[in-house]
Amino acid sequence: MMKKRMMAAMLTGAMVLSMTACGNSGNTARTTGADNGGLTPAASTGSVELVVTTTFAGEDTNAQNYKDAVREWESKTGNSIVDTSANADETFKARVTTDFETGSEPDVLFFFNGADSNSFIEAGKVVPIDEIRAEYPDYAANMNDDLIPASLVDGKRYAVPANGIWEAMFVNMEVLEAAGVAKPGADYTMDQFKADCEKIKEAGYAPIVAALGNIPHYWWEFAIFNNQSPETHLEIPENAGDEIGQTWVAGMNDIKELYELGYFPENTLSATDDETFAMFTEGKAAFLLDGSWKVGGIVGACQSDPNDPATLDLEKLDKFDVTYVPGQGDRKATDLIGGLTSGYFITRKAWDDPAKKAAAVDFVMYMTSDELVPKFAQHGASALKNAPEVDPAQFNILQVKAMDMMAGATSLTGVVQDIFSGDCRVSTFDGMPEIVTGRVAAEDAVAEGLELYHNQ
Repeated sequence: MMKKRMMAAMLTGAMVLSMTACGNSGNTARTTGADNGGLTPAASTGSVELVVTTTFAGEDTNAQNYKDAVREWESKTGNSIVDTSANADETFKARVTTDFETGSEPDVLFFFNGADSNSFIEAGKVVPIDEIRAEYPDYAANMNDDLIPASLVDGKRYAVPANGIWEAMFVNMEVLEAAGVAKPGADYTMDQFKADCEKIKEAGYAPIVAALGNIPHYWWEFAIFNNQSPETHLEIPENAGDEIGQTWVAGMNDIKELYELGYFPENTLSATDDETFAMFTEGKAAFLLDGSWKVGGIVGACQSDPNDPATLDLEKLDKFDVTYVPGQGDRKATDLIGGLTSGYFITRKAWDDPAKKAAAVDFVMYMTSDELVPKFAQHGASALKNAPEVDPAQFNILQVKAMDMMAGATSLTGVVQDIFSGDCRVSTFDGMPEIVTGRVAAEDAVAEGLELYHNQ
């Protein structure tokens, strides 16, 4: 139990975050060396090629910001980036793990700093921040070290964060109005939520949009959280029968109840996340449980050309809102999941390559500068020592609503599935269709995952 409490402490130590608000528009100028204490001359110019893998792809809000920043860095330094970024799903995580196992890892990696990174940290394939600072003292000097999450493996810090995340509930207000349901507020409970879902269902809409057979992650997280509290959420049970284990089982059964009540789409067990998300943006469903990155996806869905911000339909965008996930027991609706869950790693392969070392350091310092971090953090969080003030006019209406929602948050708790990762999650993630249809008991699915966790 002491080990698990230590893990929880490492993660929750990053929860007192510097909330940053910065728009997606506008030019971001960088004065080289002004914010990170100066860059090495060797890194400033050259023709080095770096392979970089990030999660800034697809509908991620920062996909375009990342592309723009890469082009700026390439122009400034004469170096080039081979971008192998992809959507942050389980396939992507498995690909990253395999790349490290086969010696095909990138030079720089923007990735999760929880248990998903354990394997390559244990293998010594990424470089601790302190080791980099021994040669480059100004590396991540603009960050508050207390807000940089430490590894679960050895307590060292490896990943320099750019932006934090939160998870909450998006709302299609057009559907709520058609069903005669008010927007959920800060005191919203699961009982109220189920009553509203019944009204929405009777009005002919899907109350909850989710692909339980593809990405059950967010309901998995909050269903467990609703049977716990912010103080206990990051503890991994010893088994399915102990006090914490029973909350996990209760969470799985709560999802099963919502499924049995018919509150998910009819195709929830077979549809992809993209398909169910389209139901939400097309006005066929009311509630979407997801993360801060989905703001960009919704904005994109409100553009006639997803690649052209000038085609944004402001009237359509204003039909969407974001609010709190219904609470239960010791968890208030305003207790959210969030934190600095990802960051930039420099791999040992790049560090040991004299031709790439300085360029890799310069690239990370550029991407985590005082000027660029707010652009990536937007309505989320950062670890900057000095978060700049920004003009609210830089934001679209959904970003403003997201900031209003975050202003009322009472706590941010880390993501327990980042600790409980890999094969441990298969029985309850991939196995969610079996659980909700009753083919596998929630107790057995939870027990199977916990056994793998404790025996790995």
